Amino acid sequence: MPKFWRGALYAALLVAALYYLLPLYVMVVTSLKTMDQIRAGNLLSLPTSISFEAWGKAWSSACTGVDCGGLQPFFWNSVRMVIPAVLISTTLGALNGYVLSKWRFRGSELTFALILFGVFIPFQVVLLPMAQTLGWFGIANSIAGLVTVHVIYGLASTTLFFRNYYVSIPDELIKAARLDGAGFWRIFLRIIIPMSTPIIMVVLIWQFTQIWNDFLFGVVFSAGDSKPITVGLNNLANTSTSVKEYNVDMSAALIAALPTILVYVFAGKYFVRGLTAGAVKG
Repeated sequence: MPKFWRGALYAALLVAALYYLLPLYVMVVTSLKTMDQIRAGNLLSLPTSISFEAWGKAWSSACTGVDCGGLQPFFWNSVRMVIPAVLISTTLGALNGYVLSKWRFRGSELTFALILFGVFIPFQVVLLPMAQTLGWFGIANSIAGLVTVHVIYGLASTTLFFRNYYVSIPDELIKAARLDGAGFWRIFLRIIIPMSTPIIMVVLIWQFTQIWNDFLFGVVFSAGDSKPITVGLNNLANTSTSVKEYNVDMSAALIAALPTILVYVFAGKYFVRGLTAGAVKG
């Protein structure tokens, strides 16, 4: 009987996996077809001959509104936005978590509660004050403005992750280091950071995914040459042409999703390990 239930469980998991992977399969096979093959077949049929023409067009020559330069400039805008935003928000979150867990001060719990409140603030609430702030600093409609927005909005989540992880590190370790003459920065760089690899991987993957896939901040706080990949994809999909090229649309969607897919394929196991590593205490 246990073998029967194990087999039933695996069968249910297989059905669920196929169900969730079906849209990805449709996107991939459609992107590899020509328009003649799409018209002659159906969504699930395999391409009779593989063609990467749609991928090339989506990357370099598809129209996104009045501009017909493909997704390439939007892709590199996202790269220039994501790398500094992820690194800065992760660094600041690690420092916040370190201070709030190992260098407590009067009002530290209230400070953490106020920072934590930021996790539950909807995106729409911060649009107007953030737009005013970016205007005051002269970085509206720019990559720097997008980086600033994502760092500020992501700080609550990164602080929460690091603080909960650092709570599980014994306080005696910090006290022993202080008795040996180590200060704030030496303890952080020599003791805390080397022990933080699991949670650093979690935060890097989390922030990368959130920032790369964001559309609302991208469409509100960018303009002209600063638009990220999600805005470019939306413009491409909604550009009216004489013939709707579904293969180009699917190729563009895969190009936009490829970085996050690769991150989870190659680093997904570290994400799960990192989440469970800090789950014992905190």
